[in-house]
Amino acid sequence: MGLHAPEEVAALELLATVPVFETLAREDLGHVAQVAVLRRFEPGHVIFREGDQSNTCYIMRSGHARALREHSDGRTIALAHFGPGDIFGELAMFTDERRSATVETLDEVSALAVLGADMRPLLNRHAEIAVKLVISMGRRLRAANERIARQSFQTVQSRVASVLRGLVDQARSEGAQDGEVLITVTQADIAQLAGSSRESASRFLAVLERAGVISQGRGRLVVHDTEALTRYVY
Repeated sequence: MGLHAPEEVAALELLATVPVFETLAREDLGHVAQVAVLRRFEPGHVIFREGDQSNTCYIMRSGHARALREHSDGRTIALAHFGPGDIFGELAMFTDERRSATVETLDEVSALAVLGADMRPLLNRHAEIAVKLVISMGRRLRAANERIARQSFQTVQSRVASVLRGLVDQARSEGAQDGEVLITVTQADIAQLAGSSRESASRFLAVLERAGVISQGRGRLVVHDTEALTRYVY
């Protein structure tokens, strides 16, 4: 069952802000909104697991989630954090290959779900949508490759500062004001996103706290001086 008329209008406005869909005309966005379904998830809910069949992509409307990857030795790394306007599982629009990561919610999440089975016939009928999606996804892949390349040459301090700066930017895109910015994130999450050990990330976070750049609490962190973080990014 699709969205009701008011929800469809809201879905259309949301889709227009998503980078994967940003090149689509309003009429094209309307086609996507027509096959979208609103889903809600409680905090700590696993939306899908690594290895699950891939059949749905999700566009975040509210709340936060994270993508995780588990190593064969039991270690888990965080690949990404998602907030309003972010999309994940988008390859399901093109193929039914199994999921490459686990996605779980960090708080209450509202998201638009688009079944690959609904999207693929739409792409067949409107080839221009498929072309625009491929172009946009190619841009995202290029950006991801550039980020990986940068991290390969960065110190732990620079990677952690980059992660914090990215989380601040995300919070501001969601309405956080200039000045102090509250981020709901754990030290383990920061370390995983930065590709470092928790101990190394924790030592640098302590340095930032002593310098008055941040303050830390249980599962949360306040950035007091965003510009100071930039000095550590190189």
